[in-house]
Amino acid sequence: MHIAVIGSGVIGTTTAWYLARQGHEVTVIDRHDGAALETSYANAGQISPGYATPWAAPGIPLKALKWMLSEHSPLVIRPRLDRDLFRFLYMMLANCDAKHYALNKERMLRIAEYSRRAFTELRAETGISYDDRQRGTLQIFRNEKQLDGCRKDTEVLDRFGIPYEVLDVDGCIAAEPGLSASREKIVGGLRLPLDETGDCFKFTRRLAALCQTNGVTFEHGINVSGLSIGGGRVDGVETDRGVIRADAYVMALGSYSTRILRRVGIDIPVYPVKGYSITLDVVRPELAPVSTLMDETYKVAITRLADRVRVAGTAELGGFDLALNESRRRTIRHVATDLFGEAVDMSEDRFWTGLRPMTPDSTPVVGATPYGNLFLNTGHGTLGWTMSCGSSRFVADLVSGRRPEIERDGLEMNRYAFADRVRRARAWRPAPATSH
Repeated sequence: MHIAVIGSGVIGTTTAWYLARQGHEVTVIDRHDGAALETSYANAGQISPGYATPWAAPGIPLKALKWMLSEHSPLVIRPRLDRDLFRFLYMMLANCDAKHYALNKERMLRIAEYSRRAFTELRAETGISYDDRQRGTLQIFRNEKQLDGCRKDTEVLDRFGIPYEVLDVDGCIAAEPGLSASREKIVGGLRLPLDETGDCFKFTRRLAALCQTNGVTFEHGINVSGLSIGGGRVDGVETDRGVIRADAYVMALGSYSTRILRRVGIDIPVYPVKGYSITLDVVRPELAPVSTLMDETYKVAITRLADRVRVAGTAELGGFDLALNESRRRTIRHVATDLFGEAVDMSEDRFWTGLRPMTPDSTPVVGATPYGNLFLNTGHGTLGWTMSCGSSRFVADLVSGRRPEIERDGLEMNRYAFADRVRRARAWRPAPATSH
């Protein structure tokens, strides 16, 4: 079959890879001049299945209120008349109980652990390199309450057989010697030895090149405005260069997927959550991190990428605004300076922002739609790279008519009762076109 993949970030590119490996003719469509030039460009650099944790959890509403009063808050909500934002927040609040947390955690780990295996196989098959390190990740706690609270996560890790280490201060420094200068600032940590790190941009670009070697066509610089529907199926992608036709279609436009999908009656609760990063040059390698650390207090990740360090975090809800916010920069710089200030050159940072496609239950929306030849691969939030290979292989199997290797339950759009309501409404008409 001829498959059109809409989007050439890490999700779209891995989707193209697995479809091509299954023998399909694949065309990837994107508005940018190359792969991975938006949300995949300068993310935190983590491949962290063990850190697959729902944002919606017991106690989060109270925490969020406290965060909003903090100078270096990990969460910012920009007040706006936005129906999608209100719905997103309402649904997230509804998931902040123990029952939903356990259900969502299981779904996330199911696809994240599957993706871990797929990553290992892809790396062995291709020899792809991307400043990658297989040295685990470390979540650091600055107070005893945080350390005690990690027990809830370790219970789930035990249930799934995922190895971990709960460390005291000495254990944290043994794993990350650069923390020796910050000994008094931490009380312990949770180390996930199977997690990995690397440069998502390099990975995506190099995988795109391998895709092209396998016959995939990348059509860049094309704006997608909608999908053409005929006979209850998608019969083309509407673009500023005309209609591109294929036998099946995969929507992998991240946060922008919702705009296109709503025009054909699919309304999934994927909302753009803005994240920021800075990239710093290493000046004292012996004091720099060796892998990734997640600072639980500020929700900021610090990742070693060869001779650079990527510091990324914060969550800002305010629509599709891509303006760089200096207060967010100060928060990220604060964490970098506080823990590894002598290891990196703080005089020059490369400041970046991207929109992470988030669902209120933190589980991506992957798989089938009411249109038999349209499939979704979006909504991965902060774990896009972590889940990319698994979700893409899952979708490729469905497109090919194969049974996926993991259970579909709870991963597809049908977990949202309203998602297909617009399409089924008798009075539904397409909305005016919007360009991406």
